[in-house]
Amino acid sequence: VQLQASGGGLATPGGSLTLSCAPSRSILSFDYMGWYRQAPGKGRELVARVHIGGTTTYGDSVRGRFAISRDGSKDTISLHMNGLKPEDTAVYYCNAEEQSSGYTTTHWGQGTLVTVSS
Repeated sequence: VQLQASGGGLATPGGSLTLSCAPSRSILSFDYMGWYRQAPGKGRELVARVHIGGTTTYGDSVRGRFAISRDGSKDTISLHMNGLKPEDTAVYYCNAEEQSSGYTTTHWGQGTLVTVSS
């Protein structure tokens, strides 16, 4: 499985960016799809993810500012980031999970850098 992420770049504080992720097969073939991030010197943390049934989960630091969505026609997921802060600077990774018979298989994209700076 390949996860192709796009949309990273430079934003100013208070600005917006949208990340997109296109898997090599249908987004509906995964139990979860979402985004994690890793800032310099820190561990990887959940940003947002969406269950195949539509339930969304957000990290505490982005809730209310970021929104995850699915586009069935394009077979992609997107992360709409608003109200960006310097602390949102990180490498963002697209993630997909498959759950079967009690086992979880996790797939990762290559990461896209988001820098928030004035």
